[in-house]
Amino acid sequence: MPTEAYLGYCKQNIATFLGEVKEVLFVPYAGVTFSYDDYAKSVADALSPLGIKVTGIHTVEDKQKAVAEAASIMVGGGNTFELLHQLYENGLVDLINEKVSKGTPYIGWSAGSNMACPTIKTTNDMPITMPKSFDALNLIPFQINPHYTEERIPNHGGETRPLRIEEFLTKNTDMAVLGLPEGCMLEIHGKSMKYIGGHAGKLFINAKENKTIDENSDLSYLLG
Repeated sequence: MPTEAYLGYCKQNIATFLGEVKEVLFVPYAGVTFSYDDYAKSVADALSPLGIKVTGIHTVEDKQKAVAEAASIMVGGGNTFELLHQLYENGLVDLINEKVSKGTPYIGWSAGSNMACPTIKTTNDMPITMPKSFDALNLIPFQINPHYTEERIPNHGGETRPLRIEEFLTKNTDMAVLGLPEGCMLEIHGKSMKYIGGHAGKLFINAKENKTIDENSDLSYLLG
């Protein structure tokens, strides 16, 4: 968040979610204009006061083994298309899905939250690379639109975020989209899901129907 240290507002949420887990396998593949080493160091520096050790997956020779043995998996933000491309290139998409489905904690922000969805079709990013597929980790049965806002730049003729989501839902009629504003998150344990944050979210049920999501709302029903 602006004016705050990196991961400042959510560090305690991360620590609480991980509980006794103190080791994180960090996936920096969404980083494009900065090095993976710098990215991993930023995350490690932010979490070290909590006693959490961060290992960048890019530093590990056998990446599939690293996922299989990970105590927790964390995926950072950046470019969603590049992130998914690298996950496919390294044969990690199905492995992460399987690992998390068995109970391994997963934490993602921005592109990392897009990655938890069935597809990356509701990302805000430019397709700078072409992944093998738009199919993502499929950890949740609905789509997230991170950094959600309804603001419109004066004299700007481009589509608003709600209109972009309406376009998606017009062509993908079986999928709901949750607009997740800055500083807000979803905490999921099994079949329980809670909306956390100081700003209201927006749940797009279909192209013509949506509703406001208030802080601490129980959204477990979205998990099916």
